[in-house]
Amino acid sequence: METARRLVAIVDDDPGVCRALARLARSLGFDAATYPSGEALLSGLAPGGARPDEVLLDLHLPGLRGPDVIAALRRRGIGARIVVMTGLDRPGSRELCLGAGAAAYVTKPIRRDDLATLIGRPD
Repeated sequence: METARRLVAIVDDDPGVCRALARLARSLGFDAATYPSGEALLSGLAPGGARPDEVLLDLHLPGLRGPDVIAALRRRGIGARIVVMTGLDRPGSRELCLGAGAAAYVTKPIRRDDLATLIGRPD
């Protein structure tokens, strides 16, 4: 019997970033799903549907921003490990995201080795 691969949800409004991170996640043995916004991620989490094990979440999104998405995921009981990523690191952003429940906060670009460290490798 084949076991399900762990799922990484990648949330970024830049399609190129989504493609690159999805390719990296798959090369590490994960399944990957991409979303252009926090709202798209939240609407994609249907009851009884697949839930991500890891979330790579852009901080600066149109609509719901990173900390808002983290709060919404936690309210829904999604216990995924959340890594917030940003290309524009501003004072206080790291503390805000970690305080909201993110496990890590990193700046882009993210290299393969760094991603492997951040999300681990599937069992």
